[in-house]
Amino acid sequence: MSMFDRYRKPAVLPSAEQALPGREEKMQVPAEHTVLKTPLQGPFPEGMAELVFGLGCFWGAERKFWQQAGVYSTAVGYCGGHTPNPTYEEVCSGMTGHNEVVLVVFDPAQVSFQTLLKLFWESHNPTQGMRQGNDVGTQYRSGIYCFTAEQQEVAKASLAVYQDALAKAGLPEVTTEVLMAGEFYYAEPYHQQYLDKNPGGYCGLGGTGVSCVL
Repeated sequence: MSMFDRYRKPAVLPSAEQALPGREEKMQVPAEHTVLKTPLQGPFPEGMAELVFGLGCFWGAERKFWQQAGVYSTAVGYCGGHTPNPTYEEVCSGMTGHNEVVLVVFDPAQVSFQTLLKLFWESHNPTQGMRQGNDVGTQYRSGIYCFTAEQQEVAKASLAVYQDALAKAGLPEVTTEVLMAGEFYYAEPYHQQYLDKNPGGYCGLGGTGVSCVL
């Protein structure tokens, strides 16, 4: 994972023409979340909503969200790039354009989108561009990938709020991308709920210490 992969990679996203070709075969996905005991793949129960977040190494990022009350399921994977059904090694090469991300399936009746956004903003440093701490590469960029136009509008509004808070604290501009979600590609089975299976595993996440009040 990230701790073994800190050498410098391309700091610029590849074009579709430059990206690796990928494959048609989809990744094998475990049937059940090891912590929440819910499915990793849909269709999910009626009323559930979905979001995808990128905030650095996806091991620690996934744990942040599965610990949040009202979250039905989480899974780690890749999105935001060009290569279909990429492998972890391909994503780490910087030549797929994908980001390491977490799919979050949640019940809006139990946890609000604003609560998830607050968790997202406060759990990492969204001002670092193509890196997160010691983890360097385009796959560690900050991103919110939305499934509805309303989600995107709310996410952009939260970015403006947090940008203001960071500026008052003397920190740089936010580099987070807020986009409509493209296809989410599941990561390899051993990455799913990694820090549940390996409690002492690497987690490089670190926030700015600045609160996000939404």
